[in-house]
Amino acid sequence: MSFIKIFSGTNSNYLATEIASSYGKQLGAISSLRFNDGEINVSYDESVRGCDIFIIQSLFPPADNIMELLLMIDAARRASAATITVIAPYFGYARQDRKDKPRVAIAAKLVANILTAAGADRLMTCDLHAGQIQGFFDIPVDHLDGSAIFVPYLRSLKLENLLFASPDVGGVSRARNMAKYLEADLVVCDKHRKRAGEIASMQLIGDVEGANVVLVDDLIDTGGTICKAAELIMQNGAASVRAICTHPILSGKAIDNINNSVLEELVITNTIPLRAASSKIKVLTVADLFAKAIRKLQDKDSISSLFI
Repeated sequence: MSFIKIFSGTNSNYLATEIASSYGKQLGAISSLRFNDGEINVSYDESVRGCDIFIIQSLFPPADNIMELLLMIDAARRASAATITVIAPYFGYARQDRKDKPRVAIAAKLVANILTAAGADRLMTCDLHAGQIQGFFDIPVDHLDGSAIFVPYLRSLKLENLLFASPDVGGVSRARNMAKYLEADLVVCDKHRKRAGEIASMQLIGDVEGANVVLVDDLIDTGGTICKAAELIMQNGAASVRAICTHPILSGKAIDNINNSVLEELVITNTIPLRAASSKIKVLTVADLFAKAIRKLQDKDSISSLFI
């Protein structure tokens, strides 16, 4: 078995340190410098020849995160690493996974192509916006499930009359799987958009009277959909409503939207660093999940036990 080394991109160091610690190793030494014109220069400060390399970098903005990751992959390949596994807890550009109007790029496929072209042998990620993005890759993809983190937390709350909800039709499968596992029912908020980021109307499909409702989504951006869905659910007689979202993009006035909403709490993970603290936001770590996946990969063991 090859020797394992774990490295981190600049903006994911906070999470990579946790993952490496959970695995039982220290992060490898790497330098990432910037020239005056903004170009990034990456170099490994220790030998990686013949090693199984794990590079941790979430692909959240700015786009430099992707460029730095590509340079880290290329540098490892040219330094004769045995294998290169990219760990992208948040896979950016995943929302651009199809042509939903004429003359647009399919950015998720493009990112898949350039990661593979740079020399990545494998991708490990969590809660892709659309599961079929795995098919954009010609290398193995380990798609971890954030519900493995959320389910134990929800159980600890011991909520009675538990009910799950999807904030839109596209997320029904994700919410249904969690509802099925916890033997709860499901309702759906059907939304219609005028344009990206702006909701024209929303209606509730199902009965929430007296229920403690949990909204389930893969990511939260401005918070508009989740907050509107929560308000609609409470207007229809729910006892409480909270939300769980794996990836906290939380752009613009999202934190204010959450603070001013009827949500009891928003439960997220640390795939993306939280921009500002809030009494309504609880952060769960994905470090142990990824560390276990690394170990199973190295032991050539199935990762199916990491799913609920």
